[in-house]
Formats: sequence, C-alpha cells, structure tokens
Amino acid sequence: MATFLHKLGRLAFRRRHFVALIWVALLTLAGVGAASAPPAGNSSFSIPGTEAQKAFDLLEQRFPGASADGATARVVFKAPSGEKMTDAGNKATVEKTVDELADGSEVASVADPYTGNAVSKDGTIAYASVKYDVSGMELEESTKDALEDAAQQARDSGLTVEIGGDALQAVPETGATEVIGIAVAAVVLVITFGSLVAAGLPLLTALIGVGIGVSSITALASALELGSTTSILAMMIGLAVGIDYALFIVSRYRAELAEGREREEAAGRAVGTAGSAVVFAGLTVVIALVGLAVVNIPMLTKMGVAAAGTVAIAVLIALTMIPALLGYAGRRVKPAGAKGKRLGRFRKDDPKPDQPAGQPKANLGTRWASFVVRRPLAVLLLGVIGLGAAAVPAASLELGLPDDGSQPTSTTQRRAYDLLSEGFGPGFNGPLMVVVDAKGSDAPKDAFDDVAGEIKGLDGVVAVTPPAPNKGGDTATITVVPDSKPSSVQTEDLVHAIRDAGGDIEAKTGAETLVTGSTAMNIDVSEKLNDALVPYLVLVVGLAFLLLIVVFRSILVPLKAALGFLLSVMAALGAVVAVFQWGWLSGLMGVEETGPVMSMMPIFMVGVVFGLAMDYEVFLVTRMREAYVHGEKPNQAVVTGFKHGARVVTAAAVIMMAVFAGFIGSSESMVKMIGFGLAIAVFFDAFVVRMAIVPAVLALLGKRAWWLPKWLDRALPNVDVEGEGLRTAAERGTGPDEDRELVRT
Repeated sequence: MATFLHKLGRLAFRRRHFVALIWVALLTLAGVGAASAPPAGNSSFSIPGTEAQKAFDLLEQRFPGASADGATARVVFKAPSGEKMTDAGNKATVEKTVDELADGSEVASVADPYTGNAVSKDGTIAYASVKYDVSGMELEESTKDALEDAAQQARDSGLTVEIGGDALQAVPETGATEVIGIAVAAVVLVITFGSLVAAGLPLLTALIGVGIGVSSITALASALELGSTTSILAMMIGLAVGIDYALFIVSRYRAELAEGREREEAAGRAVGTAGSAVVFAGLTVVIALVGLAVVNIPMLTKMGVAAAGTVAIAVLIALTMIPALLGYAGRRVKPAGAKGKRLGRFRKDDPKPDQPAGQPKANLGTRWASFVVRRPLAVLLLGVIGLGAAAVPAASLELGLPDDGSQPTSTTQRRAYDLLSEGFGPGFNGPLMVVVDAKGSDAPKDAFDDVAGEIKGLDGVVAVTPPAPNKGGDTATITVVPDSKPSSVQTEDLVHAIRDAGGDIEAKTGAETLVTGSTAMNIDVSEKLNDALVPYLVLVVGLAFLLLIVVFRSILVPLKAALGFLLSVMAALGAVVAVFQWGWLSGLMGVEETGPVMSMMPIFMVGVVFGLAMDYEVFLVTRMREAYVHGEKPNQAVVTGFKHGARVVTAAAVIMMAVFAGFIGSSESMVKMIGFGLAIAVFFDAFVVRMAIVPAVLALLGKRAWWLPKWLDRALPNVDVEGEGLRTAAERGTGPDEDRELVRT
C-alpha cells in the first residue's frame, strides 16, 4: 500500500491543477445540488420490530385520514392571579383564539377546552389541542406564524399563553461556539507548523471535504428522509477527522523535507507513510459508523452512513488534494524546524551553541516516553485507576429520549410543559395511547371495555378515556394518563404493566392490546438500543481488531488498543452522566435541565469514539512499529515513536476536542450531548490511554508486543504501513525518474 500511495502522492503533486479542478468541480456540483434540491420533509422515525411501531402502523391502517404522523400543538392558557379560565372574559378570549386557529389551511382539527374537558380542577389553566395534516418539519411558515399570532393576541388580553408540541419544531442551531472551535483548531495548527500557509492547508481541505459531504446530504435529504441532525453530525465528525488526517500528512511532508528530499519525493513519501495510516484510521471510523446499521433503527443507520461518507471524503482529500496544494505552496511550506532557524531562534530539539553537534536536546514527547518506559507499571496503574474513577457515574446511567421537559426554560415549549404539569399533573405531558385490535374477538365492544377497566385498576394511572372505536368497530384507542412524568422509571413500569395485562386479556377475549405514543416509543427505543449494544460492540470491535492485526502484524497490540478504548469510552460516559444527569458543571455547559441521558448516546459514542481512538492508535503506534522493524529495541522504538508522533498527535487531539466542543453551543440537546461526550472521550483516549497507558503496556510487554504466529504472518497480506518498501527502493537506488516511469505505467 505504501508504494501505491507514494505513487499517488507524487502524481497528485505533479498534476495539481487537474486534482484541484476535480475537487472544486465536486464541491460546485454538490453545492448546486443542495441549492436546487427540494426542502427536506419529515424525517421518519420508525423503529421496526417494536410494539409501539406496530401499533402506530395499525393506527394508520385502521384509522385512515387521521394524520397519525401530523404535527400537534397544545396552546396552554393560564388566567391572571385571582381569576379563572371559566370567567366570561377569559372564556371569550379562548374561544376567539380557537376560532382563529381553526381557520388555518393545514389544520385538521382544534379541540375547544370547554367542550373537551381540558380545564384544570382549580380552573386556572386550560389548553386547546391543535392537530395538523402534515408533520412539524413540513408545516408552512405561515401556519406557524398564525399559531404564534393567535397566542400573542390572547396574551394581549391579559392571559399567560404558551405553545407546546412539535408544531413549532425548528432546525437545530449550532451556535457561535462551532466557529470558536474552528478558530482554536487554526491557532493549534499555526503553533504546530509555525507557518500560516502550512496551517491553512488542513483547514482548507477539511472545509472543502465537509462542504462536499454536507451539501450532498442536503441534496439527498428529501429523497432519503434525512433529518437536520444528520448533516450536523456529519459536519462535526468530518471537520475533526478532515483536519487531523491532513495534519498528519503535512507534518510528515515537512519531516521528509528536513531529511533533504526534493519536494515531489517528500510529498510522495508523506502520502506513502502517513497516508497509509490515514487510510486504515479512516477505515476504522467508517466501520464503526456503518456498523450502526446493526441496531436496525433507520434514522441511526442514515446518520452513521452519512457521517461515514464524509469521513471517506476526508480520507480521499487528504491523499490527493493535500499533495496537490503542497505543490502550489512550494517553498512557503518549510521543512520541520526551519522557521526557528530562519528567525534566529532555536527549537527545543535543536542543538544549542554550547551543545555538541549531533546531540540535540530531547523534545517533550521523547522525555515523556523515556519516563514512561522507566516506570511503566506506576503509569499504567495511575491511568487505569484515574479512568476507572471517571467511569463510576456510568453505573447510574439512565436512558431516555428528550421531550419538551428537557428544553431550556426560555422556550415556550418548556413553559407550556410546566403549565400542563402544574394544572393536570406531570403525566399529562406524556399520555400513553393504547390500541386495542379486536378483529379476532367475538365481542369487540366488550373487549374494549375490559381493557379500559383493567388499565384503570393499575397503579400509577390518573385517568383513562373511554374507548374510541374506528368506523369498522374492530379497533379502538384508549388514552391513559400516568401520574409520573414521561421520562421517569415509574412511567416505564406502567407501560410494561399495561402490556402484561393486555396479554391476559388477549387470552380471554382474543383482542390484542398495544401501547404506543411518543412516551412508549421512547421506552421501546431505549430498550432496543440497550439490546443492540453488545452485538454492535462485538461486530465493530471484532472487525477493527482484524484490521489492526493486518496493520500492526501483532495480536497483543490490537487487543491492547481495544481494551484501552473500552476504558476511555466508559470514562466518557461517566462524565456525560455527571454533567447531563447529575448536573455537575451543567451551568458551564449550558444544560438547563438535567435528566436521562439520550438513548442513542452510548451506542453512538461507542461507534464514533472507537473509530477516533483507533486514529491515534494507528498514527502513534505505526511510528513505533516503523522504528521496531527498522532494527530498534522495543523500548527505544516506543521513545522514537513519541519523538516523531507525540507533538502531532497532541495537536490532532486538541483540534478534535476543539471542534467537538464547538457543538456544545447547539440548541439541539442531542447534538450538545454528543459534542461534549466526544470531546471528553478524545481527551481521555488521546492523553490518558494513548499517551500513557499504551507506552506503559508496550514497555511491559517488550518484544512480546509484536509477536504474531508464523502461520498467521504468512496468511496476512503485507500492507506495508511502515513504508519499508519505500526504504528498500531507496536502498536499491530507485530515484524520482524511475518512480515517475512506474506512475506512467
């Protein structure tokens, strides 16, 4: 592989006009496609194989035209202090508001509070339910404006009015912190390279790659029903890996220049060596993201595939556009260490005037690695105990999906949620819909009544509405209001109790009882994700383990990489629980409401963090492997790997943390949580696992770290990530001219 990528790098360097034209054309094509594509419609959220989804599908079949997936709004009214909603003036205001809401072209129905028993017992709070023909993402802006205008007119009359539901659903915003993250990345690149030109190359290529990826997602959003979160996550991951991959190749290019190679040959060797690591690191990320398909949640699968596509683009750009841009930059990209000498200063690893030539002062990476290999057991224990302590909160992990109760208190949705809880109880915000399929029953009406009566006798039930049958009389819906909030364990227990009771009723009457609604759907999603976590780990870690065996030609090094990943991801989950569930530092992170951790968070974090963790493993350990196969002793190879790789890996980790942390400012709770989780996971993995635990373990293992059975060594393909083939060619005297002929052929 190193030989092929070496040829590719040199070819891209020489044919830079052609390479740049191709990528600019692709960016333009994707941009035009995004601009001309129809707006994204509803991002369908289906959970195949769950009872809630089965009930939802049955509703669409047995209640045609009911717009089961249509947007809803609850306009909540509260009377001024000392008044009631039943007072004549307040009642007239509400009825006028209901009439105005009913005039909308996309409105399916509006329920009057006074005829629908939607006034609280103390008479101070009432609500009007609005049902729309289309989903919240498909509502016209004029319809949303009409809803808000009607509420404002009621406010002008002296009432407190708030709007809940998904009718005002908005595209999540990432906030200004995303730009701050990119700015931090730029500063780190300038410090690392000491050159604005060299620092600008990774940023430019990463932005082009993300532009192509996100524009393509936008262009396909309507056809593939991709949600807005998909493009944000693709941008988050694409920016991080795009900058990092380019950073490694540019760093290796400058190192090759420092060894006296011509620029074209330096570009070829940079792509042949660092580029090989980029390819395998990218493959691990792609495997982890595409592997999300095993969960069998279409939305999660689409998110994973879209993000994987952006990572693949980042790899291709790093391998082709970076050497092309290096050709354009010419002498403006200096060899490693050249900037300090040109300015009359000395780098830390340059010999000082009173220091003997040929004995440069060890850099920080070398000194740290030397310390670790001298005291490997102490460093290993300290790292493992520290990560174990950070992982302790993960034992209290509670999973759920967000509702209006997790919104900031500044939003009208959250204030409506709180008013409904005040007037009707916390469970009113998450009613359960029970669907009774009595098609196989001899007495459907009796079956409906039996189900309603059975549910009334369960603990934790506040109210049960009378069965509402369809026109055919074979199916009915029953609304159940719990006495606990939607995301609570008590509500989850009630859902299971209703389902258990439904099994007994089916045995007696032949009628099937199903529980659905957003609350039940959230519970089913959490359980499905929990059940899929172990198979997903086995698949992703197993495939990546095999891939790393090919890269490192070792059994113990990939095993150590996988175990280190588990440590870092558990510690990161512990930090997420501490902040978003326990409320530690919640003010600093902009978390206004603590609660269960997003159901998708553990499995998504496992996928993404595993791929990113393998990035640092590949980039750092391939340098060690390269030194070892070139004849150095195991401990010295560890030090050499840190000498050449620690500075760059540190910069890459800081950049990735800055990019992920930039998304903490998002208005979308899922994006905020994932941004924080990935940023802290990168910190744990890069600076504790890869920088401390990995060299400590390798020092303890010695030569055994690179052991591979002879039969397996013969069976594995030789991918030559270390660039041994390039060194052999150099020793044979093969020069640029001969290599150029190889490229042409």
